[in-house]
Amino acid sequence: MNRKSRIRIRYLVLLAGLSIVQTARGDESLSHIIPDEAPRPTAYATLTDQQIIIDGRLNEKAWESAETIDGFVQAKLQEGYPATEPTSVKLLYDDVNLYVGAVCYDSEPDKLVIESLQQDFETHNSDVFALTLDTFFDRSNAFMFLFNPMGAIKDGQVFNDSRNPNLAWEGVIEVKTVIHDEGWNVELAIPFSTLRFDPSLDEQKWGLNFLRRVRRKNEDSYWAPLPRRGRVHKMSKAGTLLGIKGIKSGRNLSVKPFGSVGSNGGENSSTADGGADIKWGVTPSLTLDMTYNTDFSQVEADRLQINLDRFPLFFPEKRDFFIENAGAFTFGDVTERNYRMGASLRDFTLFHSRRIGLEKGSPIPIVAGGRLTGRVKDVELGALAIQTERLEDSPAEQFQVFRLRRNMEGNSDIGAMVIQRQETAASDDYNRSFGVDANLRFFGNLVVSSYLAGTTEPGSGGGNLAGRISTGWRDGFWDISAFYKEVGEQFNPGVGFVRRNGVRHAYATLGAHPALASKRFYKLNPYGEFHYVTDLNSAVVTRTASAALDFHFRDGSVMGVKGVSRFERVDSPFSIGEDVTIDAADYSFGEIIAFYRSNASLPLFGNLRLSSGTYFAGEKSTLSLNIAGRVGYRLTASATSSINNITYSGQNVTANVYGLRFNYSHTTAIHSSIYLQYNTVSDEVVSNLRVNLIHSPLSDVFLVILDHRNASTGDAIDRALVLKVTKLFSL
Repeated sequence: MNRKSRIRIRYLVLLAGLSIVQTARGDESLSHIIPDEAPRPTAYATLTDQQIIIDGRLNEKAWESAETIDGFVQAKLQEGYPATEPTSVKLLYDDVNLYVGAVCYDSEPDKLVIESLQQDFETHNSDVFALTLDTFFDRSNAFMFLFNPMGAIKDGQVFNDSRNPNLAWEGVIEVKTVIHDEGWNVELAIPFSTLRFDPSLDEQKWGLNFLRRVRRKNEDSYWAPLPRRGRVHKMSKAGTLLGIKGIKSGRNLSVKPFGSVGSNGGENSSTADGGADIKWGVTPSLTLDMTYNTDFSQVEADRLQINLDRFPLFFPEKRDFFIENAGAFTFGDVTERNYRMGASLRDFTLFHSRRIGLEKGSPIPIVAGGRLTGRVKDVELGALAIQTERLEDSPAEQFQVFRLRRNMEGNSDIGAMVIQRQETAASDDYNRSFGVDANLRFFGNLVVSSYLAGTTEPGSGGGNLAGRISTGWRDGFWDISAFYKEVGEQFNPGVGFVRRNGVRHAYATLGAHPALASKRFYKLNPYGEFHYVTDLNSAVVTRTASAALDFHFRDGSVMGVKGVSRFERVDSPFSIGEDVTIDAADYSFGEIIAFYRSNASLPLFGNLRLSSGTYFAGEKSTLSLNIAGRVGYRLTASATSSINNITYSGQNVTANVYGLRFNYSHTTAIHSSIYLQYNTVSDEVVSNLRVNLIHSPLSDVFLVILDHRNASTGDAIDRALVLKVTKLFSL
């Protein structure tokens, strides 16, 4: 009887409810467990002197001597029960690499769901094998690697015990996958130079977990058991990896120069440019990134948005230099995974990197910059310095950011942050932000978060403080949160984002997540929310009450309905497009919202959201429809639309946004995409074509064509054609 057959028989016994012994956990029956109460498992890596060929075959003799890691336990759909499809993992290492070999057995390999070949593919829509490595064993921070059956990669870093995942990080690894009659294999080599760890230790002790996702069954299972709301990067619940001895991290120095040529469509528009990024592991736990003449021409254009309210819109950061290690600089309305917190960084963040090198969405050249991130014992630090050029009406500026965070027992932390923005030529023109914060965890499920922040600039008086205290409880059933926040009228973070000044904001929510013993439904989520916002004189300016009920189906689809009642006091008129002006007055209105998100494992899937109700002194109905489809795993397409019909003071206004995207991947190294957008309010159309060839690890060739114009007149707003080449050199 071969090894594969033995593993299959073991899982048949498990699924029949019989007791077995799993070596990593001792004498414990896995017919059913409570994941949060189960002991954390331990695995061992085996030293090898044999050359391992990364081909997905796992046929080297060294693999036979490695310990077998199995016994994965479901988080969903059947929390605490053995996985229905077994997974077997082995770990080897030499003085250069950690090798991971996994066999993902599948009783129906012809039904594997493969989302795409793109790097950073949508992992929730695909079969997946993943692992996380907490290389400093702090039970908080980790490197994460996810793979689909065709070898597409999604990697990243995770900070603060799953609170701040950073999926822009990329590491040099080698991976191959093979699909066969009994499932699929993953074989990979992770160079120790890609990771950060303490080389002074004779034997490493790392946190470790594995994830196996069988998408057609909507099943997630983990080696170190997690509850249904868990994630593979929840490192406080991870297992332990032992056995790696005498390894070194190397010089940890890499240089990535770039060269580009292009045209912006105007006279004398041809350009040629070059620059470089340098990454240096100053210590095993501190990394210095430096950039010269930074170029972001390959970054995709922002998605068009329609503002139907009187507060500014938040646009996310897309530039890799600022996204990488962004978790080190997080400060503001931080959310907790699986908690409904009522506010997010889209409401307030003390540091928003889009305020550097962008002015109203247009790029400002960055001369040079540096970033130091990492840890010194129990202290996490981040330091950033950037110099921008003068461009037309935008002066040359210097930006400095400094962040400290001290980790404490139980994955709690306290921290401080200081930010300065200053014109290079005018020392008296500056904006400074500063703050302290704390994120505390008690009893495993209780979180308490708070911050106090301030700003100062020439001529500023009082009212320049902001603070919040929030608390939340989340267990397998209840979801309860509340906060109180106050933002001064003159609070102005010059390198941050604040949605609303001069307010006191109270929030509370109560929800539940009962599991259902049903053939169709997986769980219910009834909840209610209440927002109460006053000005600084305690006069009510916003009051929102809502009640909702979400149905989670066993195939991964979700359906829900929500009723909302609102009160708004408008002190100053504001406009919606060119035709509607909301007058200063008090308004009471409400709406009903219904949505459906279909099973994303199907070749054709989508999201539908409908809302209808009153809108200030008028009426508004909204239809949002997103449809996506896959032709095999190479071609994906999606169409998005947001259609808003507004009736106000006898005016009938439509405010719509449409989008169309095609992605084609010839291999995991050759990708192309085209994205079209149209906004009826601004009457703008944007098209973006992007071709990417990954010619060697972390080295790319990009071809980007951007066209942004007025749809009615055809006048160009922005046009660009760029060819960019990068090459990573590890020294």
